[in-house]
Amino acid sequence: GAVKVLCGPKNVVVERTLTSSGVFLLQMGWGDLGAFGEPSKETPNLDQMAAEGMLFLDFYTASPLCSPSRAALLTGRLPVRNGFYTTNGHARNAYTPQDIVGGIPDSELLLPELLKKAGYTNKIIGKWHLGHRPQFHPLRHGFDEWFGSPNCHFGPYNSTERPNIPVYRDWDMAGRYYEDFKIDLKTGEANLTQLYLQEALDFISKQQASQQPFFLYWAIDATHAPVYASKQFLGTSQRGLYGDAVREIDDSVGKILKHLQQLGISENTFVFFTSDNGAALISAPKQGGSNGPFLCGKQTTFEGGMREPAIAWWPGHIPAGGVSHQLGSVMDLFSTSLSLAGLQPPSDRQIDGIDLLPVILQGQLIDRPIFYYRGNELMAVRAGLYKAHYWTWSNSWEEHGKGIDFCPGQSVAGVTTHTQEEHTYLPLLFHLGRDPGEKYPLSFASEEYQQAVEHISGLVQQHKATLVPGQPQLNVCDQAVMNWAPPGCEKLGKCLKAPESDPKKCSWPH
Repeated sequence: GAVKVLCGPKNVVVERTLTSSGVFLLQMGWGDLGAFGEPSKETPNLDQMAAEGMLFLDFYTASPLCSPSRAALLTGRLPVRNGFYTTNGHARNAYTPQDIVGGIPDSELLLPELLKKAGYTNKIIGKWHLGHRPQFHPLRHGFDEWFGSPNCHFGPYNSTERPNIPVYRDWDMAGRYYEDFKIDLKTGEANLTQLYLQEALDFISKQQASQQPFFLYWAIDATHAPVYASKQFLGTSQRGLYGDAVREIDDSVGKILKHLQQLGISENTFVFFTSDNGAALISAPKQGGSNGPFLCGKQTTFEGGMREPAIAWWPGHIPAGGVSHQLGSVMDLFSTSLSLAGLQPPSDRQIDGIDLLPVILQGQLIDRPIFYYRGNELMAVRAGLYKAHYWTWSNSWEEHGKGIDFCPGQSVAGVTTHTQEEHTYLPLLFHLGRDPGEKYPLSFASEEYQQAVEHISGLVQQHKATLVPGQPQLNVCDQAVMNWAPPGCEKLGKCLKAPESDPKKCSWPH
């Protein structure tokens, strides 16, 4: 998924000037944008955004899966700290399906909660994915408005074993996918992206009219299988339905940026576009994107699963045509947005994000590692151009035998393993400058290997010595907590009868 964040601070640029912020978060791969080398060049607006702003070539998500990444973005903390992981199985990728009991804990401080202290109005458009039970509602965690869904647009379901996913307008559901918000699985037609676009334009207009600083989190899901696009975009891409969806997203981003310019607030609005995980190659080729030269995709801690497209845009402040090799993370959007608003990050907890403003505005490079987690296990670490794998695993032989493949056509012997392989004592080391595809591990006997591993091992020891894991939120599932009777269902006649509560340990095969 790709993320766009619109957010702005008070009194940062000039006295009495408000800076708003926007984050666009989508599910797209590093190689899906023309600016990153996609050969069909079907993203002219995002490419223009990059030409007018700064391209981050070494930008990462915090998890190779959607909901832990979103929790990390909004808390500035690794999923292992904020609770978005499971201990049911070692190194399992766990997300928030309908029957999950957990969600974002009250103890976590989310970015919109903190921005409210600086007078911001906050809106989320699209997928929340941090828990769907009432206590996890985004308006209970700092957002003032919401149009979108707590889960992804899977379905249609039969309303007896599983209810269709609700779409919310603020506190109450406005309907359900496939019933009130149509998605044609045969043609891929749905007008949801157009609805999400209009919501963004209207929100920005309203805040500008009242001179109100705002934070917009535009987290749409058109490129998440089952992929969809509006009628006017269907059949227009060389890349099939997935490309149609990308083209509509690109068009929407262009309209949002143009709207900011027409309202005269583009120089007071910081915008960031990125993704919540790599392209889902399990859905390829028809509904999967491109991770460019990188190995594997979503669900894995290889580069294709966690290195993301990323663009920062702030006319009049970010020099046009900039390219940065700063090691960045979606968690940095937390710290950077707070910095824009003139706020300090919370001091009572470990924050993993860093403030990117010195990078974006002054071209600095900040030395920091990237930690690649899969569930409760630290799988790999990057420092500089070196990446050490302490564990390797794509998915099990059993799953692979059923046709589930996170690395189609990309098998690398001893690397893309189908059993969980531990390399703690002799990590697999890659130089990502010479070998971005992680195909050629460095020789254990080389001096280069020994120096790089010694440095990274020190970073790992320091990290683990201070790590306090959060209470795992993704361990327990119960059919009774699914979206049977969301708030507002009575008015719409959409309430369904829940089954008896029967909590069980969630099963996470990968």
